Amino acid sequence: MALPLPRPHRLDAYIAAGGLLGGFLLWAAGLSTRPAGEPIVLWDGRRPVLVPLAVMALCELLRRAAPRTALLAGVAALTADTVTQGSLATLVMFTDVVYAAVLYGTSASARRIPWVSGLFTVVASLASFAAWRTPEALLIGVAVGIVAFAPASTGLIVRNHRDAAEAARLRAEQTALRAETDRAQAVAAERARMARELHDMVANHLSAIAIHSTAALSLDDPATTRQALTVIRENSVEGLAEMRRLIGILRDDSGDLEPAVAPALDGLGALVEGARANGLDVALDASPGGALSAPVELAAYRLVQESLTNALKHAAPGRVTVVLARRADALEVRVSSPYGGRDGGPRAPGSGAGLIGMRERVALLGGTFEAGPVDSPEDGGKVWRVYATLPTGEGGTG
Repeated sequence: MALPLPRPHRLDAYIAAGGLLGGFLLWAAGLSTRPAGEPIVLWDGRRPVLVPLAVMALCELLRRAAPRTALLAGVAALTADTVTQGSLATLVMFTDVVYAAVLYGTSASARRIPWVSGLFTVVASLASFAAWRTPEALLIGVAVGIVAFAPASTGLIVRNHRDAAEAARLRAEQTALRAETDRAQAVAAERARMARELHDMVANHLSAIAIHSTAALSLDDPATTRQALTVIRENSVEGLAEMRRLIGILRDDSGDLEPAVAPALDGLGALVEGARANGLDVALDASPGGALSAPVELAAYRLVQESLTNALKHAAPGRVTVVLARRADALEVRVSSPYGGRDGGPRAPGSGAGLIGMRERVALLGGTFEAGPVDSPEDGGKVWRVYATLPTGEGGTG
């Protein structure tokens, strides 16, 4: 069972109707491409011209929907037209059929049709000259080239431009998609970075405020209350300063997202003193072994800060040890606090974002991170240990 032909395009229907009407008007006016009585004209008279004209009009209907079928039928119609008195409308429609076969046909057809039409033009020129031995005979090859090779070449040029434009459009869409993906990833990464900064800068101070305000409310001792309020005020002022620094980062449009006042290892002493003021027994052993890059110093500072905050909220009474040591091409950070919890649960609520933020900071530098309870005889039993290695070479500081 033969498959039905696809529905013709509306523009092709207009072209077919226009070509058919033009050919009919030429026929009615008695205009033809060859006079009657020529040797090549096998079917004299005016009516035989209409048959190739009608077939060629049908080919125009299929020029876009079925270009290969239209070309084959068009060649047959043009062959029939050459043995009649001929119609200019049939020739013009044939050139359009050839053009459409190259433009709308398959890639293989678009490559072959110009070569075949060009070869046929050359053969027609040589055969005509060999038959009549006059320069005028070469005009037959020129006519064949105008009817077949010229429209095929034009169709190939237009198709190449169309394909190049489509390829450029696809590349532009892919570039826009990649740019949008990169933008979304950059926004997500920046939001995660700001979330870590906000948590690390504020959580320590708010935890101390929550713990000491609870102590002030639960103990009816003026001296204890005054001491707790002093600690609350200090942490409030420091937390406000950290918040102002974060707001400064968010408002900075110079591209420097880490101002010079960003925390560094030089501030560990003040950080430990603040933890001691909040009630922690902290021992610090810091020997970073020379200058480090700003990202490594900031990450190490934040790791210690968050570990002390967690110890303040969750650790059992006892000593908290903070050790920073240089090992080959990495900085080791180790914070140990007594494990076992406090009576009545943690002194301040936690969300678990601290450990996530620490792990993300270390991962961004290409380091390793571990956190959890371990048995430590040197620390006097079971402790909660945070252990991280931060690469100090160029590969880890980028």
